[in-house]
Amino acid sequence: MTNEKKRVIAITGGTRGIGRAIAELFHKRYYYVAVCSRSPSDFSWPKDILHCEVDVRQREEQHRFVAGVLKHFGALNVFVNCAGSSRWRSIGDVDEKFVEEVVNTSLLGTLWGCSAAASVMDVGDCIVNISSLAGKRGSINNSAYCAAKFAVNGITQSLAKELGPRGIRVNAVCPVYVETKTILAALEETASPAQGYAVEAYLSSFKTTQTALGRLPTEQEVAEAVYFLASPAASAITGQCVNVDCGTFPQ
Repeated sequence: MTNEKKRVIAITGGTRGIGRAIAELFHKRYYYVAVCSRSPSDFSWPKDILHCEVDVRQREEQHRFVAGVLKHFGALNVFVNCAGSSRWRSIGDVDEKFVEEVVNTSLLGTLWGCSAAASVMDVGDCIVNISSLAGKRGSINNSAYCAAKFAVNGITQSLAKELGPRGIRVNAVCPVYVETKTILAALEETASPAQGYAVEAYLSSFKTTQTALGRLPTEQEVAEAVYFLASPAASAITGQCVNVDCGTFPQ
């Protein structure tokens, strides 16, 4: 067993899309892996991956998740806040239920996840938050989601300063569209940027006109960015919200 095998990662929203890609990559690279989701997972995980049912919007459930990871693996070195909900809706149609789904999942889910992880982490450990380009610039019919992801970036920057003296790093990755089932379904809605037209045609146009590379990032590429930020190679990097966007928003 290598020393790296002894490192432990926990991922919220880790059963599908980007979260699952992160879990699979870290597992392949000899991490112990724990994932959580709000509902039972229909994916057949390797036996050594821990899955827990957790509502990330609830502070006590996040602490229960972290406690379960510690009990099962004996440590927690990397915590990834990936749970989120991407939806578009005009401001007049935003209601409390929509806010609970979109804002609370990303904002409170990230805040409570950071709180739970920070309570047990030590020097050399780190937190990586999955944010979005929507956390850096606004877009039509996207006020709730943008508010949530701007908050995620603010949490990232604030906690980097707060936890830095303890040797704990906090960073975020900000993807543009990643063609997961969740995003593709959200783009089918009439309030989305696709405006009710064919999603495939909309994304094809977006790739051509909005990205530098003429394509969108994959789930695996986002996972690689997380892996880098969690690695010793990024030991001097904290408080950064790194775009993974194929050059959509150069900074």
